[in-house]
Amino acid sequence: MTNDLHRLSDLVDKLLSPAEALDHQRRESSKPLFDKQLFHGQSRLLVPCIREIQQEIAALKSEQASGRLHATRASYVCEKILAQIQAVQREMATKQIRESEPKYQVKQRKSLHELYDELAQHQDWERRLAAMVKDKAFALEQAPQASSRQPLQQQLLALEGRLARCQQAMTRLEKAILQLERKG
Repeated sequence: MTNDLHRLSDLVDKLLSPAEALDHQRRESSKPLFDKQLFHGQSRLLVPCIREIQQEIAALKSEQASGRLHATRASYVCEKILAQIQAVQREMATKQIRESEPKYQVKQRKSLHELYDELAQHQDWERRLAAMVKDKAFALEQAPQASSRQPLQQQLLALEGRLARCQQAMTRLEKAILQLERKG
């Protein structure tokens, strides 16, 4: 078993350098690279996945050294590690395929400065819409008759919808800013 763990460890160590180079070249992907059942962390880069494999191997070595490693657990974890290694190797092998895929970019990417400006504009709109919603709600409370309330209710609903859409747009902008800042 010790030899098997050393072979796995050597194999994983050999993957680390090419994975670092590929991560540096490709940067972070838009989605996690692997399924939750395969890797605990939902990494968008290869190196954290390799680090997770190394931790699993280290845990097995530690259990074996202390005499707590059961054969069934060792077998299960080794199979999982092999599946993880194969998945990383497949992902690395797709480099040329991914490079040759046509890149469909529907929108022109905005700069970080443009995104911050757009976010500031949306924050201003959110403040104004929130004030308008508050005013309409107050006017609705003060309306004396049911006939004068109905148009106010419709206006209030429309304003609340606009406010919700504005807040959703702000959330999307914040995510885009965060993603662009991570890519650096």
